[in-house]
Amino acid sequence: MRSSKSRSRSNKNRNRSVGNIINRVFDSSGPEGKVRGTPQQIIDKYNQLARDSQLSNDRVSTENFQQHAEHYVRLLSEAQREMDARREQQDRENKDRNTDRDKDRNSRSYSENAASDPSNDADLSGNDNSFEEECGDRVPDSERVGELDSANQTDKKNKNVNSRSNKSRRRDEIKSNDDKVNKIGEDVSSVEAAE
Repeated sequence: MRSSKSRSRSNKNRNRSVGNIINRVFDSSGPEGKVRGTPQQIIDKYNQLARDSQLSNDRVSTENFQQHAEHYVRLLSEAQREMDARREQQDRENKDRNTDRDKDRNSRSYSENAASDPSNDADLSGNDNSFEEECGDRVPDSERVGELDSANQTDKKNKNVNSRSNKSRRRDEIKSNDDKVNKIGEDVSSVEAAE
């Protein structure tokens, strides 16, 4: 009967992660001695030994070398599957992260644009229909693109003017708030001095 200590040691070895098996160097004890190298190198060596045995009409050795090579083929393919699964999972996580980041950026830019120009929502909602209603007939796409480009440039100019006026308005509000805080501080210090 085995001791529990040796049994637990073997379980630890079995459950341990082997890391990057593809580039790991193994020592394989084959029928003709040790073979050392990465799994692909060991597979190539055992396949060469199997061909040599087949040429010398030794079917038992040929089968033995092929079985050793097959073991490392399975090991290599399992490691490759794990790496592919890990890579796919990372790709999915990166894609989800990028999608979330893009959504956040779009929502932030939309909310900033809406906050800076509240009339912008009304212009965007009826822009296409009003343009077609004004023209009456269907306008060729080339003319429509030109009109939309000039309208977009006008909108950008208006937004810049609005953002400048909003900034100056905010500066004035901050200055007035600072003045109020200073006045309150002076009042508190005068009350403290009177006490």
